[in-house]
Amino acid sequence: MSHPNILVTDSDGIVSIEISRRDKKNAITGDMYRAMSDALGHAREQRHVRVVLIRGQSDLFTAGNDLGDFLHRKANDPSAAIPFLHLLSAFEKPLVAAVAGNAVGIGTTLLLHCDLVYAAENALFQLPFVKLALCPEAGSSLLLPRVAGHQRAAELLLLGEPFDAATACSAGFVNRVVAADQLMDTAMAAARKLAALPAQSLAVTKALLKRPPDRSALEAMDEEAIYFADLVAEPAAKEIFSAFLEKRSPDPTKIHGNNT
Repeated sequence: MSHPNILVTDSDGIVSIEISRRDKKNAITGDMYRAMSDALGHAREQRHVRVVLIRGQSDLFTAGNDLGDFLHRKANDPSAAIPFLHLLSAFEKPLVAAVAGNAVGIGTTLLLHCDLVYAAENALFQLPFVKLALCPEAGSSLLLPRVAGHQRAAELLLLGEPFDAATACSAGFVNRVVAADQLMDTAMAAARKLAALPAQSLAVTKALLKRPPDRSALEAMDEEAIYFADLVAEPAAKEIFSAFLEKRSPDPTKIHGNNT
């Protein structure tokens, strides 16, 4: 899982994945994708891990894919980005992103798979695929219109012009814009709040949120009722109910078991 340009920490239920290749503006190579896939795999398999934070630095997220990799890759060569994106899209635990500075190409599209995205005021996003004689990736041709609407998504994807954090927030894939010096603290505070919550409830709620949007309200209601009935009988819920009635703080060991 170790890689000089992908810095991974695992502490207090949070795995932090930092893209760190500043001499190349954090451009992502195949080996870096593989390292991030390994980090996600570790986070998925370890029960004590409850949240993943993806970040760059306070002035830089990523310039996107390393174009040198593209230049030397043939059309049928497998891309290391695909397994990473599949892991990201199917990841069961909450994903938080902290974005500052340039977030180009996949630096923007990967955010569409995250649950909470915080951007610094200095963040600058871009989807330059058409300008590079390419097409959208990471499911962005589906996910961006879903959150931003067709016309806004078309403007961002067809013209490929840079856009600021306020635009990203109004487009629906950034939760909040904060000062650059507050970004990492804001994102980590959100990650800590998520890590303190019952993991099973988080996973179920995330899964429900990612269900196909074309189901009816009745279908959603019935599916929620099945999960609700299971969760209400779990030790975590019983401990939280008891703590409320007894006017005390819940016991974390009864909510998280031995994975605190």
